[in-house]
Amino acid sequence: MEDCIFCKIVKGEIPCHKVYEDDDVLAFLDISPVNPGHTLVIPKRHYADLLELPEVEAQTLIARIKKIAPAVISGVESKAFNLNLNNGKIAGQEVGHFHWHIVPRFEGDGRELWHGRPYGEGEAEAILEKIKNLIK
Repeated sequence: MEDCIFCKIVKGEIPCHKVYEDDDVLAFLDISPVNPGHTLVIPKRHYADLLELPEVEAQTLIARIKKIAPAVISGVESKAFNLNLNNGKIAGQEVGHFHWHIVPRFEGDGRELWHGRPYGEGEAEAILEKIKNLIK
């Protein structure tokens, strides 16, 4: 895609701190990291989000994440990480090119994911039925 910043990074038009690269995948340090070592893993081909991403590409990305994540957490001496996917603008996806975030976590880093709330009476059952009926 012409004006996609990640496509420009893949083409070498914009520099990055490259962590890993092969024919299908590129991983690089996030320019605004949550914690040191925060790494983005992207397919080199442009897909807007997970719903556009072909299954074979998803499998490739997960395989590479399993290779990259241990190096990231070891490299920054972390013991854990979050693997985040923000799918769509409302969910916090800032770049319209599918990507995973490997975010190293540290004891007491002050980062919180979210605050949940319990379902109301009958709410879980109603939502469950709607979802199950739509899975094909």
